[in-house]
Amino acid sequence: MDDADLVYPAYEKMVKSGVRNVCVHKGLLPVDYRESFPLWEYAKVNDVGKAAKDWPDLNFIIYHSALKPFTQYPEAHLEEFRKTGRIDWVTDLAEIPEKYGVTNVYGEIGTAFANGAISHPRHAAAMLGILIKGLGTDHVLWGTDSVIYGSPQWQIEAFRRIEIPEDLREKYGFSSLGGPRSAAKEAIFWTNGARLFGLEQTRSDESDFRNDRLAQLKEQATAAASLKRILPAG
Repeated sequence: MDDADLVYPAYEKMVKSGVRNVCVHKGLLPVDYRESFPLWEYAKVNDVGKAAKDWPDLNFIIYHSALKPFTQYPEAHLEEFRKTGRIDWVTDLAEIPEKYGVTNVYGEIGTAFANGAISHPRHAAAMLGILIKGLGTDHVLWGTDSVIYGSPQWQIEAFRRIEIPEDLREKYGFSSLGGPRSAAKEAIFWTNGARLFGLEQTRSDESDFRNDRLAQLKEQATAAASLKRILPAG
């Protein structure tokens, strides 16, 4: 991402054409990534800081927050966190703003949250604490990879309920996530993304999204299904 000869010309074209958001997959490689993925080192975030500093007009959105692949499903990550207070690659991402003096780096949680939210919520909470402390609540973005997992409702409910345990907050200086509709969770769920992609709206009026194209299609599908139940077959 910080290759001046190969990638910077693309950034220049993005800026000139009005593109502002650069979304990049980092982390989440196959378990045997060192053997099966020759370019695995590019899944780390070593190349993000300089690019962000050199291109302040672009937003660098790191998908999955660069979570390192699980070799021993998150127990190994939790053990590392217990010993060092770090989660590999996620902490590296969270340290970029302070290290490089930038404000244009974002962490998208996607599968990184889904992988531990139900079975290992302490891991998910630690990851969120690290990201929010380093990047800021306004620089963490919701994601679900619902194309892979199907309906994201279980992830939404998990995020509504999750809290960073008090012992982690006291030891590492993490902030509380608050209740189901706290300012922090609302920011991560939608307002941060809405701001980045120019979709800001207020929730003071419940009709904001009631008549959009998706709502209209849902209404049509519901009506068609009801009609099918009423009419006799054939």
